[in-house]
Amino acid sequence: MAYEYIERFKGLGFGLFVHFGLYSVVGKGEWHRVTLSEDGKKEYEKLTERFDVKKDWATELVKTAKDAGCRYITITARHHDGFSLYDAGRLSDFDAPHSAAERDLIKEFVEACREGGVVPFFYHTLLDWHDPRYKSDFKAYTDYLIKSVELLCRNYGEIGGLWFDGMWDKPDADWREDELYGTIRKYQPEAMIINNTGLSKLGELGHKEIDSVTFERGAPRKVLNGDKPVAGEMCQVLNDHWGYAEDDLNYKSLKSLICDLVDCRINDCNFLLNTGLTGDGGVQALDREILKKIGRFIEVNKGFIYGARPCDIKAEGADVLFDGVHYYAVIKDVQMSLDTNVSLKSGRRVVKIDADVKNAVWLDCGKEAARDGDGFTVEPFEYGVSYIARVLQFDIGA
Repeated sequence: MAYEYIERFKGLGFGLFVHFGLYSVVGKGEWHRVTLSEDGKKEYEKLTERFDVKKDWATELVKTAKDAGCRYITITARHHDGFSLYDAGRLSDFDAPHSAAERDLIKEFVEACREGGVVPFFYHTLLDWHDPRYKSDFKAYTDYLIKSVELLCRNYGEIGGLWFDGMWDKPDADWREDELYGTIRKYQPEAMIINNTGLSKLGELGHKEIDSVTFERGAPRKVLNGDKPVAGEMCQVLNDHWGYAEDDLNYKSLKSLICDLVDCRINDCNFLLNTGLTGDGGVQALDREILKKIGRFIEVNKGFIYGARPCDIKAEGADVLFDGVHYYAVIKDVQMSLDTNVSLKSGRRVVKIDADVKNAVWLDCGKEAARDGDGFTVEPFEYGVSYIARVLQFDIGA
């Protein structure tokens, strides 16, 4: 079997993770249901009556992703509460068409992605807090699960892949993975199959059909391939909660997020960064602006992150990547240039590359890099600019 689709996935580089569901209406995170009493859980089910999604939500979402430089979006088609954003047909009426939204939101999402040139991926829960069969009749439940995934594979045209989550809840159960993944291969032979191993088993592979390992909130590392190539993907959240939480103020810095993106590419992994939509399907203003700033970093550095891969060239003071044409030395934590009475300077920095370097230019400004002995001077950003990291593009002599 050819595995070009896995290499295409690696080339996407940066994706937007989107958590959206009934919990978005409450604004207290995607696991809010777990915190409720039994009576509270019954009331939670009635949130379908308040799940009224604005008409342009999907178009706005795709624009946010593109502004961020994301080339794919992974959305929660069904999360652990069992509510589906897609039309579950005869399988269940706990879905978007039976909510106040009164329509298939995954259909709108896919159409907006195709219109905007972004690849759609579907997150789908494996565990289920809503369906009683999950506890009482696991065989019947997995029948329902496999049929649900079949709907997603059949009804929305070609997709980028499916991202599963929740097997860690019953690690010793018979999840019928052969049948589950076989259903995907039947209808979507080149869809990425990703199964999140959870916080305790970062980077573990699992079933032979898995196309990418996951690093949830963890540092990415290079993935060792076996009989087939396997990608890696780190998923990270802007603050603490995956689902919209109105009072979650614990946002990560742009510096840490951009460094996460760079670290993912250094380790040949994709970066999947999450935003939780509000109850009407909107992107929070702060989330949108942070994502836009990441997009600015990608833009000024000429999108090097998409094709960049680890290589054998070593450097002192930088990490080196290669896209098949040019090499890129990435230097983190570069300061801006200013009088010492106003801003602390990092001092003289030199990058030494273990190769015969030529045509070395800084991507953010297009200036030729100045040699300093057997290395290159890392100039601070000019006043008014601070992009966190600088990228030196260069070639190697024959």
